[in-house]
Amino acid sequence: MSAAQQDTTNDEIEDSSAPLIEHLAELRTRLIHSVGAFIVGMVICFTVWNPIFNFLTEPLCSAMSARGETGDCGLILIKLQEGFFVAISISLLGGLVLSFPYISYQMWRFVAPGLYRSEKNAFLPFLVSSPAMFFLGAAFAFYVVTPLAFDFFLGFQQPGSVLGDGDSDNGIAGIAFQGSAQEYLSLTIKFIVAFGLCFQLPVLLTLMGKAGLVSAEGLGNVRKYAVVAILVLAALVTPPDVITQVILFVVVYGLYEISIFLVRRVETKREERLRAEGYYDDEDESDDEAEAEADAGLADAEDPLLKEDPLMKEFDAAEGDTGPEDPNAPKKTD
Repeated sequence: MSAAQQDTTNDEIEDSSAPLIEHLAELRTRLIHSVGAFIVGMVICFTVWNPIFNFLTEPLCSAMSARGETGDCGLILIKLQEGFFVAISISLLGGLVLSFPYISYQMWRFVAPGLYRSEKNAFLPFLVSSPAMFFLGAAFAFYVVTPLAFDFFLGFQQPGSVLGDGDSDNGIAGIAFQGSAQEYLSLTIKFIVAFGLCFQLPVLLTLMGKAGLVSAEGLGNVRKYAVVAILVLAALVTPPDVITQVILFVVVYGLYEISIFLVRRVETKREERLRAEGYYDDEDESDDEAEAEADAGLADAEDPLLKEDPLMKEFDAAEGDTGPEDPNAPKKTD
């Protein structure tokens, strides 16, 4: 290879690597902005973690108040450092919630330049609906599921009695709730995150249907397998109580059926658009079907087995069709 050819090859390699370096530099910038927004949101939530903790313990206090327990519904710190980790956990969750819109905006700014206008119009609604569905699932878990679950768990308490001198055979051991703050917070966050992610199912399947990865017919055919998968999911992400598992199963299965409806709607709109652009032609399809039927009839008429049939010969003779002329037959003379 000559020096000129080698220089040309090096220039081509440098030109092809320049866009990649620019994309990596832009990705680094977007990640730095996203991490910075998350840290800012985390610091803000750390300064006000007490009101956030009071808000998260509202379902527990309401459940205890509904059961007639008017005392303190506070939680205890089993470990010395547990209070600090409770504040950190609240800060992490709150920081993610506060910074999520800005992080989504940074993701969109990074992806949007490489998309066509039609792709932007198709992708942007899913980017908006994803956080909306997550917050809807989180709100459903916090205001509906957790009160029912906590009321179920608190039902295993029982009042006790102090043993007297003559009542040694009638003593009752009391069972009272004295929960750990970190365990309660972990359980509540688990509920919120699990339902928030499960509510992403329609968004995910609809996006996959728009990309052509799944179809409404395919989702309907695997419905029985989806039921088993949802049952396993409900058993894994929820505590071992039947009420919460049944609620999660009903909700997720309902979202699955909604996803099938949305995917079918996407397919219908895609077919209408393709028909409008001329990719589908009903007249051509009907002509093809008619031509196929005519070919089938012609093939039947030319079937040698049918020609040898005596009934077919009589029918042809009645119609005046004597068939091809026999070369050995005597010719008529005038």
